[in-house]
Amino acid sequence: QEVVRPLREPGYRETLRRKAERARKRRLRLQRRKREAKAAKEEEAARAAEREAKIDQWRAKCIQEVEEKNREQELKAAADSVLSEVRKKQADTKRMVDILHALEKLRKLRKEAAARKGVFPPPSADEAFETQVESLKTLLKNRTELYEAEERALRVMLEGEQEEERKRELEKKQKKEREKLLQQKLEIDSKLFGDPAEFPLAHLLQPFREYYLQAEHSVAALIQIRHEWDQYLVPADHPEGSCIPPGWVLPSLPTNGTWATAVR
Repeated sequence: QEVVRPLREPGYRETLRRKAERARKRRLRLQRRKREAKAAKEEEAARAAEREAKIDQWRAKCIQEVEEKNREQELKAAADSVLSEVRKKQADTKRMVDILHALEKLRKLRKEAAARKGVFPPPSADEAFETQVESLKTLLKNRTELYEAEERALRVMLEGEQEEERKRELEKKQKKEREKLLQQKLEIDSKLFGDPAEFPLAHLLQPFREYYLQAEHSVAALIQIRHEWDQYLVPADHPEGSCIPPGWVLPSLPTNGTWATAVR
């Protein structure tokens, strides 16, 4: 009876109902917060993963550029080293040729000194000396031609590497120029047609964008638009008109708050 007595009191069921409703709302609120916290955590994890991916991509690009530069420097250093070795061989060969000429001159002087004393070497000695000298000259000539061919080949290789380096630098410069022009075009399109993130393709302004860009997709539209423009071609100093601008005519900045609100 003590346990059941509160159930007979007026308003007790309503109190229980309110308590149950508060408990249900609290449970739902906790579940919603839990879901929101989980979604926020997943979103932060996705952003962190995207940042990490961009950092890894940037790091890989930097490493690749450094490796390419190191390979180029190593190749150039190796080519310079080989070229230096070839030049050293050429210098040694030239020194040998000079020594050979000096030996010929020395033998000639000694023969003349011996002839003044009445001493004449046998003809076989002259023939042996001449044969040996001619053999050495032929050998040195072949070596000189070989080293010159190696030097030419190395120079061609170095020039090819320099040409490739110039091409890569030119391509990088052209890529930067294209990216700069693309960014300028995106900025101009954003001013004329709105931000693509705020105005997707299904937005109300898309028909106007398609209208102004129809000449890029239709030759007939291009001819028609050009015909309409050509009707107003006038010299730059014409008093009743002006020449066609070379690009988009960008809108002026708002001069007051009301205009700025309308533009936004």
